[in-house]
Amino acid sequence: MTSEPALPAESGAAPDTVALARIVAHQRAELERLRDESATAAVVERARGAVMALTGCSPDAARDMLAQRAGAAGRTLLEECWITLGELTPPTDPAPPPDARRRARLVPTSREASESGSVDLGRLGRALVRVGTPQDLARCLLNHLSPGPDADAVMIFARLPSGGLELIGHAGIDDRLAAQWRQVPPLGGIAALDALRSGEPRWLEDVRREREQHLLIGDPPDRWLSRAWLPMTARDSADICVGFLRARGGPFTPRTRAHLLAVARLCAGRLRAFGSPRDPADADSVQAVLDALPGATLLLAPERGPSGEAEDYRVTAATREAFDAFGRTGHELVGLRLLECFPTLAGRPLWQACHRTLATGEPYDSEPFAQETVAGGVAELSTHTVRVARLGGSLTVSWLRHASSDVQEQRLADMQRLGSLGWVTWNLVTQEATWSSQVYAALDRDPADGPVRLTALPALALREDVPALTRAVTELVRHGRPSAVPFRTGEGDAVRHLRLVAEAVTDLGGTPVEVHGFVQDVTAQRSAELALVESEQAILTQYDDLRAERSLAARLQHALLPLPTRLLRPAGLRVEVAYLPAQSGIHVGGDWFSAIELPDGDALFVVGDVAGHGMDAVATMAQLRFTAKGMLITGSSLTGALARLNALLLHSRGRHGTATMVLARYSPADRRLVWAQAGHPPPLLLLRDGRARYLDRPGGMLLGACASPRFTEQVCPLEPGDRILLYTDGLVERPSEGLDRGLQRLADAAVAHPAAGRGALRPLLADLLEGELRDDVCVVDIRVPGGRT
Repeated sequence: MTSEPALPAESGAAPDTVALARIVAHQRAELERLRDESATAAVVERARGAVMALTGCSPDAARDMLAQRAGAAGRTLLEECWITLGELTPPTDPAPPPDARRRARLVPTSREASESGSVDLGRLGRALVRVGTPQDLARCLLNHLSPGPDADAVMIFARLPSGGLELIGHAGIDDRLAAQWRQVPPLGGIAALDALRSGEPRWLEDVRREREQHLLIGDPPDRWLSRAWLPMTARDSADICVGFLRARGGPFTPRTRAHLLAVARLCAGRLRAFGSPRDPADADSVQAVLDALPGATLLLAPERGPSGEAEDYRVTAATREAFDAFGRTGHELVGLRLLECFPTLAGRPLWQACHRTLATGEPYDSEPFAQETVAGGVAELSTHTVRVARLGGSLTVSWLRHASSDVQEQRLADMQRLGSLGWVTWNLVTQEATWSSQVYAALDRDPADGPVRLTALPALALREDVPALTRAVTELVRHGRPSAVPFRTGEGDAVRHLRLVAEAVTDLGGTPVEVHGFVQDVTAQRSAELALVESEQAILTQYDDLRAERSLAARLQHALLPLPTRLLRPAGLRVEVAYLPAQSGIHVGGDWFSAIELPDGDALFVVGDVAGHGMDAVATMAQLRFTAKGMLITGSSLTGALARLNALLLHSRGRHGTATMVLARYSPADRRLVWAQAGHPPPLLLLRDGRARYLDRPGGMLLGACASPRFTEQVCPLEPGDRILLYTDGLVERPSEGLDRGLQRLADAAVAHPAAGRGALRPLLADLLEGELRDDVCVVDIRVPGGRT
């Protein structure tokens, strides 16, 4: 951190929050870009570390081993890492079970799954790095699987130590059904349990037949006519079973089976990172703990109705100080329902908080409230807060009783913590000082050393800030004048920006006898302000550089592409050219044209557009313009010139880009226009009778896109009075509409403005172009003399 001078003492203005927010916004895009890279790198490093631990190889050798495995199995490196992490749990016995080899054959390679599945496993592997919970995993699977052939719903069960199941993730099913199946006892006829016990997949393909053997999920059960339950061992203490439920009936094809097995295997590594489920605490065990605790706490078990929602809660354990609205306490409450203890609770915030905490697991802390309690036969009004937390499938509800000053003290502590400030008091008569803990933290001072006197406070500041702080302290002590002065402490990168705000208390004679106030740590705000200043300076510097580049590029463009000051007449034609630079932005574009007469008397017309703006675009434009003219003057064909220009762009050192172009050659002897194009909008032909149509485009793609494009030519016979418009895309493209609409608008405007002669393009362009130009516009207007012209 820099050690710039502190702000002036009179500067007490709050930081500009809007300006500070710009700093956060400036970094947000970069953080989003780095997030996926960081998560993916973490998965690869974990897998590499696992291979190193198992084989004892070096880090480079571990990465090579993962890459070789991925290549041999036809997987991506990220897929191989997920699968490696999913297979870390070692077998209990040294020897594999007899059916291990047969099970291994059931798990396809990624290549086999990719050929048979309807989802890209590589894309799923990349999505897994952003999965944080089993619930997220279920949604991710459903989003990446094809509805119908693969799954219309996904359920993920974890086997509990007691032998039952807990639903830890689901997607495609409603919350009511999920609540009904959240806890499954260890019964027979549960397909997910059967799959876990046998270690084999269960393919339920005929719901009518399976209904006789299994307890099927669904209301009604035939909502999903086929299901697949695939077991996997993803961590040491719990087995996982993933269920894929389909609305369609019939058997799973071999391809679908292979694909779902590959998906389950890929997810095993992600499941290892999630915590193991545990059974809710036994009520007797919890009661033994609550008996030893002070305060009022209840353990509540939800009682669910037919819909699966909790209709009430039964007290299964209670502390001795627990109470209800009727004066019952302790063990007298066990076995009662919550609404029996507090009949008016239904619909109130605490009742809603119980439902919400049971569903989401998010604890709830109420605002302080007053409640009358009976102590020793005497009614007493006291302040309480309530906390609700989930414990397994149950809830704990605790009442905390506060003394009259506890709430205010807590709020004061919260205010100091949130504001990064602490209060100070100096008695100028006894020379005693009192600081809160936040002041010691702000000044980086050990509380064991105690506070310093007010007059010694400047000694803790940086040397540059000592005079200003000394003057402020002197004004406080001698004259009792309030002070708000910034200063800094620390050194090097540990410099802190602080602010002292204090006022004096005087005796009857006006002499200061005590000073109280606060010290605030404003380091974060000052850092943001400095970063804002540096950012603004960098932006201004970059803007000046770009303006200079635009000016240079514009002069270079004008020198390379001078606009004619009169009508051109190559090969007896009448040609007018218009070029309008973009008005938005500060970069110069790469549009260009050529209209010349060749040595053999033909006329050559070229219109092109280089992708991008700035010096690179101008340089590429000049290279293409002069090279094209040189090749065609020396006898190259139109398609041959385009092919060589494409090769030129591909091999331009340090300046590879793309461009579109249209080349046209007019022969006056037979009035034929031969033309070719490379990804460019088609020329517009206006016939002498007033009709307009676009020429059929010959084959050709934009220059610089591939190494071996194919270009062809088209021939257009012309008659006296015909007119051809060549143009760049800036004339017809608008951000809010499609290209077809822009082309139609150009054709209509050209028909509406048939006038010839110098300046004939002005009304046409005025009709087409509205507001600020977002891109350069270049137009070449070619007219065949005679006829109506």
